[in-house]
Amino acid sequence: MQTWSSVDVPRIPGTPRPLRLHDTATGQIRPTAPGSTARMYVCGITPYDATHLGHAATYLTFDLVNRLWRDAGHDVHYVQNVTDIDEPLLERAERDKDDWVVLGMRETALFREDMTALRVLPPRQFVGAVESIPEIVEVIAKLLANGSAYRADDAEYPDIYFDHNATGHFGSESNYDAETMAKFFAERGGDPDRPGKQHPLDALLWRMARPGEPSWESELGAGRPGWHIECSAIAVNRLGLGFDVQGGGSDLIFPHHEYSAAHAEAVAGDRPFARHYVHAGMIGLDGEKMSKSRGNLVFVSRLRADKVDPGAIRLALFAGHYREDRPWTAQLHAEAEDRLARWRDAVSLGTGPAAEDTVARLRDHLTDDLDTPKALAAVDAWAEQALNRSGTDPAAPGLIRNAVDALLGIEL
Repeated sequence: MQTWSSVDVPRIPGTPRPLRLHDTATGQIRPTAPGSTARMYVCGITPYDATHLGHAATYLTFDLVNRLWRDAGHDVHYVQNVTDIDEPLLERAERDKDDWVVLGMRETALFREDMTALRVLPPRQFVGAVESIPEIVEVIAKLLANGSAYRADDAEYPDIYFDHNATGHFGSESNYDAETMAKFFAERGGDPDRPGKQHPLDALLWRMARPGEPSWESELGAGRPGWHIECSAIAVNRLGLGFDVQGGGSDLIFPHHEYSAAHAEAVAGDRPFARHYVHAGMIGLDGEKMSKSRGNLVFVSRLRADKVDPGAIRLALFAGHYREDRPWTAQLHAEAEDRLARWRDAVSLGTGPAAEDTVARLRDHLTDDLDTPKALAAVDAWAEQALNRSGTDPAAPGLIRNAVDALLGIEL
C-alpha cells in the first residue's frame, strides 16, 4: 500500500536527549533504548470514515516520537497498518450501498491527504490487511500447530479462535482484571457469546466464509482474518519480536494490543512483543469521547476545507498532555491560532533573544514523556521576549523556526 509524501526535517544544533516514555505494561516512564534503528508500530485506521481529531491526536503523538528519535540520530523503521477488511467497513458499505473496496480505498486516500497536511512523517511501510492475508494465514497455521488456537465446535462455520491463556501471562500488557476485560471485549469487537468457543475471551483468528461476505482461499479454508492477528503478523514480519514501541489510542489497550501481543508471543514462544506499549488519550467534544458511534466527530478534512491552519491543529492538540483525555473546544482552537500567529510574528523579526536555552528546554520537555504543554510554554517565553524587542541575536529566529519544525512539526 502506498504511503504519503514526507517533508524535510531540519537538523538543529545542540545535544539531543534520550527519549523517555510511559509504558502501559509497567505503569512507569522509562527510557526507550533503541539501537541504531528505532522500531515502531502504530495501529492504523479502519477506513470506513474520514480522519477525525481523535485519530489526529494519536498519529501526532507518534510523529513526535519519530521526530525525537531522529533528532537523537536514530534511523526510524516505522510501520503502520490499514485494516481494510473488518466488520465496521463491511457494515458501513452495506448501510451506504457502497462497494467495500471502493469505500476503503477512498477513505484511505483521504487519510493520506490529512496526514500530509498535518505534516506527519510517513511510515516506512504502510501495509493493508488484505495484502497481508498470506502471511496472516501462515501465523494462524502455526498457532493451530502448536496448540495455541482451535476451531470452534460448529459444523457449519468452524471459525478459528485463539486460546487466550496460551502464553500463560495474558493480561500483562493491559493489567486489567477479568471483569474489565470481559466488559471491553464485548464492547470493542469481541464475540463472548459465540457458541462453540472454549472461553468467552478467546479471540477470533479466522472467520470462515459466509454467503455474501468477502473471503480468501487458504490452507485454513476460505475465509478472512480477525482484527488482532493482522497487527501481530504485520508488525513481527517487518520489525521482529521485541521492537521498541507499540503505539495507538488508549481504547486499543484492550482487547487489541493485548491480543496482538499474545498472538505473536504464542507463535514465537518468547516475549515481549514490544518493549514499550504507548497509548494516547481520547479527544472529546461536548463532554463525550469523540467517536464514530456517537456521531460527534470533528474531521480533519472539514477543518482543512474551512482553511484552518494545520499548525494550529497541532498546537491545539499539543496544548494538553498526550496521555490525557481532553476536549476539543472553540476556545482551544482560537488559543492555538493566536499562539501560532505570535510565534510567526516573533520569528519574522530580524533578531531575537538567544535561543540555545529555549531549544535545550524544548528537548528536555519533549523527551520527558512528550510533555508538550511545557514545550509550548518554552517557545511562548522566547516569543514574548522577541516581540518585546529584548534580544539582538540575528541567528535566534532561524534557530527557533528550525527547532519548532524539527521537534514539533510546525512550520513557522
